[in-house]
Amino acid sequence: MQDPLELLDIPSLLGDEERDIQATVAAYLSDHVRPHIASWFEAGILPRELAQELGKLGVLGMHLEGYGCAGTSALAYGLACLELEAVDSGIRSFVSVQGSLSMYSIWKYGSEEQKQEWLPRLAAGEAIGSFGLTEPDFGSNPSGMRTRAVRDGADWMLNGTKMWITNGGLADVATVWARTEEGVRGFLVPRGTPGFSTRDIKQKLSMRASVTSELVLEDVRLPESARLPLATSLRAPLTCLNEARFGIVFGAVGAARDSLQAALGYSGTRIQFDQPIASFQLTQRKLASMTVQLSNSMLLALHLARLKEAGTLKPEQISVGKYNNVESAIAIARESRTILGANGISLEYSPLRHANNLESVLTYEGTSDIHLLSIGHALTGIAAFR
Repeated sequence: MQDPLELLDIPSLLGDEERDIQATVAAYLSDHVRPHIASWFEAGILPRELAQELGKLGVLGMHLEGYGCAGTSALAYGLACLELEAVDSGIRSFVSVQGSLSMYSIWKYGSEEQKQEWLPRLAAGEAIGSFGLTEPDFGSNPSGMRTRAVRDGADWMLNGTKMWITNGGLADVATVWARTEEGVRGFLVPRGTPGFSTRDIKQKLSMRASVTSELVLEDVRLPESARLPLATSLRAPLTCLNEARFGIVFGAVGAARDSLQAALGYSGTRIQFDQPIASFQLTQRKLASMTVQLSNSMLLALHLARLKEAGTLKPEQISVGKYNNVESAIAIARESRTILGANGISLEYSPLRHANNLESVLTYEGTSDIHLLSIGHALTGIAAFR
């Protein structure tokens, strides 16, 4: 079986257009990205020119309407994320941050002038965006942020530091969230603004084919026109995060499927005791158990996509998807590695690379613990994290 999701005939649940979009993204990545991803991971790089190629493919902000965006369904976007992360979490993270954080923050909360200036360029990959919310001391509790924006005449002065920012060192514009006297507000900070600098984080063991950076703002002066006018509270960046988390729900399925496919292929050709290891009961038990986990995750992702398209998807439901699918994916990646034996630690095979990446996915955009507390809040009505 080439695709373990065929066991339950899950592809039959997709429409023709959705299948076509998924196949187009998969084919492009197979030809242009997958052959290079192991070397990019090893070198700790993500080529900037990939942005324009992904723009031509149409996946940057693909679920948004207008301004050069494709306006696809939520499910089509999810399936694209699945194929992107099947290659590497770093590729899906680039697309998620570009489309669901940077572009979405401008699309939903920006002025018409801001949309016209940035969205067409971001959709084409001619410009790259980042999203500065997390700080060195405030990850799971963004309400404690220390970055401040104060009025100075007609302008704003920003001071603070953001940490673990995907695309930070590549970005032409950063959406930066800061505390003001009126509450949390968002600002568009173009690269080259005096006082604004970035520092890429090195020596990572995870998400190596992704640029992760620190953003430093030292007396950064911005005009009022740089503020996102419709972002009036912390709810704005949290809404953006829910957009990105939706992509993770599908992306994790992609990493898990690719890991399992590697294990299936290897077990059918690796000969021990004069027979392929796929013929052994213990190996078949692993393969069967992982396929059940993968199928459950995919069915959950499809259900959440339909809820999103109906406009009824709730944050706690996204938490269920993010928690379940990432936890399942990392378990599948690790188990797949055991089937590969010693060869599994080589970059020739994907499962351990996926497992390393998923350690980051397990943490960012809400740790598993925080998502469990979100689910617990929905069940009991008690916010245990406050």
